[in-house]
Amino acid sequence: MSDKQFPSHARVVIVGGGVMGIGLAYHLAHEGWGAEVVLLEKAELTSGSTWHAAGQITHSTSSFGLGKCVDYNIGLYSGGLEAETGQAVTWHGCGSFRLAYTQDEMDWLRHTLSVGRSLGFNIELVGPDRVGELHPFYNLDGVLGALYTPDDGHVDPTNVTMAMAAGARARGARIIRRCRATNITLQPSGEWLVETDQGAILCEHVVNAGGTYARQMGEWSGLQLPMTSMTHHYFVTDEVPEFRDLDRELPVIRDDRKVSGYIRMEQKKGLIGIYEKANPNTVWEHHCPWEAENELFAADYDRIMPWLEESLNRMPIFADLGISRDVHGAISHPPDGNPLIGPAPGVRNYWCCCGTQIGIGWGPGLTRELARWMVHGAADISMRDYDPRRFGSYANKDWQVIKAKEDYCLRHEIPFPHFNRLAGRPIKPSPLYDTLKSKGAVFEEVYGFERPRWFAKNGVAQEDHYSFRRTVVDDMVAQEVKAVRERVGIMDVTAFTKVLVEGSDAYALLDRLTANRMPQKVGSITLTHMLNRRGRIELETTIVRMAGDKFYLVCAAFFEQRLLDHLDTHRNAENVTITALSDSWGALSLNGPRSRDVLAACTDARLDNASFRWLSAQEITVAGYSVWAFRMSYAGELGWELHMPFDAMADVYAALWQAGEAHGIADYGSFAMNVMRMEKGFKGAGELTNEVSLAEADVLRFARTDKDYLGRDMTLNTDLPWVCAYLEIEPDGHIDGHGGEAVTLDGEVVGSTASVAYGHTVGKILAFAYIKPHAAAPGTALEVIIHGKPRTARVLGEPAYDPQSLLPRADAVQEPAE
Repeated sequence: MSDKQFPSHARVVIVGGGVMGIGLAYHLAHEGWGAEVVLLEKAELTSGSTWHAAGQITHSTSSFGLGKCVDYNIGLYSGGLEAETGQAVTWHGCGSFRLAYTQDEMDWLRHTLSVGRSLGFNIELVGPDRVGELHPFYNLDGVLGALYTPDDGHVDPTNVTMAMAAGARARGARIIRRCRATNITLQPSGEWLVETDQGAILCEHVVNAGGTYARQMGEWSGLQLPMTSMTHHYFVTDEVPEFRDLDRELPVIRDDRKVSGYIRMEQKKGLIGIYEKANPNTVWEHHCPWEAENELFAADYDRIMPWLEESLNRMPIFADLGISRDVHGAISHPPDGNPLIGPAPGVRNYWCCCGTQIGIGWGPGLTRELARWMVHGAADISMRDYDPRRFGSYANKDWQVIKAKEDYCLRHEIPFPHFNRLAGRPIKPSPLYDTLKSKGAVFEEVYGFERPRWFAKNGVAQEDHYSFRRTVVDDMVAQEVKAVRERVGIMDVTAFTKVLVEGSDAYALLDRLTANRMPQKVGSITLTHMLNRRGRIELETTIVRMAGDKFYLVCAAFFEQRLLDHLDTHRNAENVTITALSDSWGALSLNGPRSRDVLAACTDARLDNASFRWLSAQEITVAGYSVWAFRMSYAGELGWELHMPFDAMADVYAALWQAGEAHGIADYGSFAMNVMRMEKGFKGAGELTNEVSLAEADVLRFARTDKDYLGRDMTLNTDLPWVCAYLEIEPDGHIDGHGGEAVTLDGEVVGSTASVAYGHTVGKILAFAYIKPHAAAPGTALEVIIHGKPRTARVLGEPAYDPQSLLPRADAVQEPAE
């Protein structure tokens, strides 16, 4: 093919030539698809948002998966890419500090330090004296400490993108500039037709890397891709006299509290970047003009002045200088701050590589993972936080704008554990929302649903209480756990995904997609996993056989679209109907030793073991309504899940509550549910990710060796780099850990935690951790680095609570006659 010949076919067409699109072309080429990739850019490469990025990157992240990406990116920028391509990237390896002024910020840095240790980062917590030694010009009044990451730096955004473009071309990728895509449509063949002003290309895979155009490009294909363009300022000062004779570059300063941004050297000048925490500015809410190229906006000094003034207080040597350059450009912001990386919802082979607010810092690592996903069937880090399917139809344009503004204002706030983003809510309240709110519920949003986290009582404020340490919320959660363990608790679990699969071929479809044995009898229940072709875990689901050819699937709320897409992608010409019921069916969980007594008061159904066995389902009447009752318990107690249409929820809940008052019934939320599943050693979404096989997750007991299923041979691989171990950790009374912490054996890092919670019933911190197999034997003594300090830990070989699982199977007790 000559350079002038416009291609008519390609395996992959990427639309967008910024750091994300070029990064994906580069990594697809490295995965072996180079000669089959065509990238289209309407103007010049980097002419959207990439060219005006400040280009910083830091190891200072509390996200384990993102940390892997950042470390890869720094290695790429600091030598690997230039050595490969011969193209200069202009790397400045000056290091950086993140400052802390409060104890909460210090706790954040301590947690980040623990995560960094698990990833092998060069990272340390230092005092103000060390900051002043390496950066003598910064006003450190009020600074308590800082996280020092000496391998950090910044890079020229255009140079690094051009270098990746050279690397992609060298491996066969075709990059066509000045070619604007005008439409992307799905063809009857299942291929995608990308129409452009130079011709049309038919392809198997299409990638939306459109940056600020990505949302409107999605609309061509009937897709709702939530993101909004926000504008961000940075300023370059006049030359700084104090910088002229420096023989080294000063570290970047990240000052989240005072500056809400960053300050660094730019040659011999100063650079100040600000994410203002009030009055954030959107542009192009409905349409980004196609003629925009290297677009900037006039600086809005009124909007950012409080933070700009404070930046001059912090860097007094800037105070009398002028501004030589202001950069006020648009950046795409998703509703929750995380980019959209992965499959678009409801379609095949349409991939999102967009919605990225920090393209230079995050882009290459995330595009490497997307390339692996496209080529091999799974990424090598958990993609749950980035999967575009984490949003549903509720994420309309008005809501997107509200959430993008919220995200912008939170850019430099402390990322507390369980941080609750409240703007634009409630979105999808359950029928019990008002009732539970009146009883003290503090809610979280899960795939649009409002789910109770915990219940405020005894004068405790009905709001989120944020800290890296235990708070009054833990006292409330302890009471909820105690109520379930000793009496009976009820929880609104309407947020669960609920999907009906029926038809003469329903069994066959599900059987070849699930690792466990399918439920054989009507009313039987199976817990199983669905895998991708790489043998990694797509999701965990409970399957209930409601009739001979009717199956009811329940899984975590945020996997709804993933489940629907997985079923649709792998169905053939089978007679199967797939119906999502989540928006019309609710569910209640009733757990505890008195749960049978409470339910018995509201139904005529027999609830003893002989009549209603453990892990079975029946359609019963409760409070006059027909409901599906599943005898199962995520809390590890005697209990039932009750699934029903929305119009039954209020009356069923009221009847159960009334019947339970004599038994001390209590409401409980997701925080207590998480504690109880950790006490029972039940793995959850934090452990069962696309990073791992069933063997690595140590859940092979849920897989059959006598059946064939998607991913079977790959998931049974016994050459394991890590395995999920169950740990107990000694508590210190106020800090428990939050996931991502380093686990060590004899001083050597052997893995990191996935989930951590304090088990109120057992009086221990409990954790799941992915660690090297030689460290995972039950009884092994380990240490976990929590907030920078080692804690004694031990690998458990059985659940910390009710290890024989006798309580869920308890039979009805014949009460003695009075």
